[in-house]
Amino acid sequence: MVDRLVNSEVNNRRVANVEACFGSSGQPLAVYGRVLVGEGVLTKMCRKKTKPRQFFLFNDILVYGNILISKKRFNKQHIIPLEEVQLEDLKNDGDLQNGWLIKTRSKSFAVYAATATEKKEWMLHIERCVNDILTKGGKKPATEHAAVWTPDNDASVCMHCQKTEFTIIQRRHHCRACGNVVCAACSTHTYRVPGVSKRPVRVCDSCFSKLSGGGPFHNESGSPKQRTTNESSESEEEEKNDQYDHQVSCIFL
Repeated sequence: MVDRLVNSEVNNRRVANVEACFGSSGQPLAVYGRVLVGEGVLTKMCRKKTKPRQFFLFNDILVYGNILISKKRFNKQHIIPLEEVQLEDLKNDGDLQNGWLIKTRSKSFAVYAATATEKKEWMLHIERCVNDILTKGGKKPATEHAAVWTPDNDASVCMHCQKTEFTIIQRRHHCRACGNVVCAACSTHTYRVPGVSKRPVRVCDSCFSKLSGGGPFHNESGSPKQRTTNESSESEEEEKNDQYDHQVSCIFL
């Protein structure tokens, strides 16, 4: 089915429609050989809580964004090459049902489908596309993946020192290396974590010690340095202006 739709008029229209829904905030998606395999709404575990996100599965990339108007308007576009993707099943936990992890070298996160059937369909199609692209490219599956962030609400105290209680004044911060929620005092340094960021990002003291090998601090770009207070995370940026209408459906070829 996918091969039959390559460069077909039907597929070209579908891809063009996705581009139009993202408008100027998104990147061009029309590439020779690219096919839109499926689309739908998944609930993504964000930093503070779960939020619905529109996902588009192509035969070589996974695209998702914030929902502004259901089926019509999206922003905050993210593009994930499928050759980097590895999936991991999640067991049902209270209100968090039908979930799995999407893990890549630069970012890993949990998503949840509306039903067990939708979860099965999503995981089946994603894994099939990943296997196809790896086979055609003669590549091996990725073995290194970014840590999954612990949700803010899952940590009432710093996961590093186990002492600092989080309040309006004592803010939560995430270590980009291990994903733990830590206090400011336990994450005063940054380090360029391989695969996660091209610039130094916040890490906890334990991860900083491991990554830097206990060496001296440096201020050169890409090296460990003292953390400044004006750095914001991708997850924080993603949640800005987060308004949407919700839909629960998925469509695959």
